[in-house]
Amino acid sequence: MRAGFPDFRLGNVLATSFTGTLSERHGNAVERIPTPHRLIDWLAVNGLAVDSCTTAQLDLARELRESIHATATAAAIQDALPASAVQVINDCSAQGRATAILTPEGERRWRLSSASCVEDALSVIAADAISIIAGERDGRLALCASPTCQAAFFDTSQSRTRRWCDMNTCGNRQKKARFNANQRKNPRSAE
Repeated sequence: MRAGFPDFRLGNVLATSFTGTLSERHGNAVERIPTPHRLIDWLAVNGLAVDSCTTAQLDLARELRESIHATATAAAIQDALPASAVQVINDCSAQGRATAILTPEGERRWRLSSASCVEDALSVIAADAISIIAGERDGRLALCASPTCQAAFFDTSQSRTRRWCDMNTCGNRQKKARFNANQRKNPRSAE
């Protein structure tokens, strides 16, 4: 990992983890892929290693990220999917050359060829987004309850009632705020 950049917020679902590369969208936004090299790092951490990335490819990645976010948000609130965002996702999905492989553990992984480029990796992310937005996977799209975050996430909890995109960040922050508010309301009496 390259020093000086915010940590990645990794999740179990590729597409929504990718949208998490821009967090705190309704507060002080944190861009986690500010440079082409940082996108290379994120892709590698997620099993989609590529050798290089241009500024134009970084722009395409960000366009895909925002399209997935807009579409997942619309799906989570059961609104109409934005046509332009759907088109970006479909275009990215169609551009790539990745192969699904089955691991000995019975899991699907994606294999990029040795000559793969960023577009190939983005096609995998777009395909993952399509599968969750289309309802093909067991879970539900939801929005983070944090007023500064409101990230779309894929809830695979048994009850499907998760409130936070990440309990270690947004959930913990909200619990701490509630605790501090209660402390101000009910200060302990000095004995």
